[in-house]
Amino acid sequence: MRAFAFYAHKKGENTMLLGMDNRESSPHLHSIAVNALLESGFNIVDLGTVITPMFYFAARHLAIKAGIMITASHNPKEYNGMKLLLGESTIYGEEIQHIRELTEKKQSLSGRPGFKENVNIFPVYAEMIKNKIGPLPRKLKIVLDCGNGTASFFAPYIYKSLGCEVIELYCESDPHFPNHHPDPVAPENMQDLARKVKETGADFGIGIDGDGDRIGVVDDQGNLIWGDMLMILFFRDILPRYPGTPAIVEVKCSQSLIDEINRLGGKPVLYKTGHSLIKAKMKEIGAVFTGEMSGHMFFADEYYGFDDAVYAGARLISLVAHKGEKISQMLSDIPKYHATPELRIKSSDEEKFAIVEKALNHFKNHYKIIDIDGARIIFPHGWGLVRASNTGPEIIVRCEGDSPENLEKIKKEIFDFLAQIS
Repeated sequence: MRAFAFYAHKKGENTMLLGMDNRESSPHLHSIAVNALLESGFNIVDLGTVITPMFYFAARHLAIKAGIMITASHNPKEYNGMKLLLGESTIYGEEIQHIRELTEKKQSLSGRPGFKENVNIFPVYAEMIKNKIGPLPRKLKIVLDCGNGTASFFAPYIYKSLGCEVIELYCESDPHFPNHHPDPVAPENMQDLARKVKETGADFGIGIDGDGDRIGVVDDQGNLIWGDMLMILFFRDILPRYPGTPAIVEVKCSQSLIDEINRLGGKPVLYKTGHSLIKAKMKEIGAVFTGEMSGHMFFADEYYGFDDAVYAGARLISLVAHKGEKISQMLSDIPKYHATPELRIKSSDEEKFAIVEKALNHFKNHYKIIDIDGARIIFPHGWGLVRASNTGPEIIVRCEGDSPENLEKIKKEIFDFLAQIS
């Protein structure tokens, strides 16, 4: 934290935004951060317990360029960490490595202590979302599963303020996550939500992750809507208003998403996995919306371009209310490709990139390859992806085919090759 303060000061900053999630260790880390920042001469604007999107919003609303959000997102409950804001977005890649080097060198500032100001940003954030969404043409019934994460404090109020009937599921803050892990795109974590949607006849269900930046959705029939299918719903709403605009497609997404963007008149741009990378790419090419399979949704048409699960849920509520159809009906015309979930193969951080490189070199002799992030292999009747995980010692494989039989053939060809080189 002292090293980041040193780095931010070198960039001309002297005020630090501070927030934390609801994890058990977050108040302790928050206390350490306060002491380190004050002793470094920084003034602190302290948000207290917030979801990460509220932290991002506060930075924009209060015009603060540096900040620390204490969170481990959807990681196991014993984990914790920090998202470091500097400039327009959180830092990553080489900048993170530079902070590590400064930490190892014990670089720090000293001088006149700063002061701390407490700010409650929630009323402003909630009113902002309500104003952006506007009145709904009809009342929806939704089930909301916050997974006992930080969104428990905020999301129920916001959706009720939009006029929804909200059936709350695990919307009590509990850092032990006693009901399920707060990761709303893992099918095992969405089972209770799916049951409750069917049991109550709700229009759909929303799951929100531990720090509020990733969304999972269950349709009216209790089916989990994967990130790429959710993106189709949003692209159908957005792209007609922005004809010819570039549309980023994460390399793990379905061919049906690419086909739909083309049909809508957008220009699909395949790109790497990673929300920091995608946010930067959006700004570079002027994209107005994109998302990830993991549930990060980035709206820049009528929003700020950062990933906000609460806002994404509000946009979906508005979309369904205005459309007058169930989500299952809205997606019924999408061609039925058959896909695996993400299949994770244990590796080491040293070996995973070499294995992916071998796969790329092998398959490019037989098929077209897209190598923006690992190897997306274009087979005659589908595709397969082999890439190194950004966050752990794993290789990630995902496959899609136009029939169950072709899916199995693609999967077998990839795994047979990986077995040969292991």
